[in-house]
Amino acid sequence: MRVMGVDPGLTRCGLSVIESGKGRQVIALDVDVVRTPAGHPLAHRLLAISDAVDHWLDTHRPDVIAIERVFSNQNANTAMGTAQAGGVIALAAARRDIDVHFHTPSEVKAAVTGNGRADKAQVTEMVTRILALQQKPTPADAADALALAICHCWRAPMLGRMAAAEEMAAEQRRKYQATLKAKAKAAQMSRSTR
Repeated sequence: MRVMGVDPGLTRCGLSVIESGKGRQVIALDVDVVRTPAGHPLAHRLLAISDAVDHWLDTHRPDVIAIERVFSNQNANTAMGTAQAGGVIALAAARRDIDVHFHTPSEVKAAVTGNGRADKAQVTEMVTRILALQQKPTPADAADALALAICHCWRAPMLGRMAAAEEMAAEQRRKYQATLKAKAKAAQMSRSTR
């Protein structure tokens, strides 16, 4: 599975692509950070991110995109910009019929380091080790984008099993409800014929 990991942001937007192998094997294919000047109009900044993401999607053809879920504990302007950048990326994926999954920072940290409260240095160190990189990815947005892709590769099988189990449970619930309705109808007909 080829996963594009995205650490969304207006000033710095981390992009990565990794390929998953057997088990937990993952290979980094590319990583970069798209930068937009803070003084430029918002629409131009979003367009620059959109253009870069379009290029990445066309070049790398990922099977899925993993985007960091925005949290409101940031200041409102930062959260808004991050959400807008993430929305532009999700839209680009939707136009290509590519699945998009959102992961919280704590999910990513837990997947990569084993600790949902790990700091950026710990995440960067583990990303470097997991991907057997010669040097640490910089800036942190690049490491975070790689961590998101790794997280999704490792969580995807579980997410798939959970979705299948939920579908099976829903089907069983539908069958059970149909059986109850049939029994109720039969009981009502039995009472009315007496």
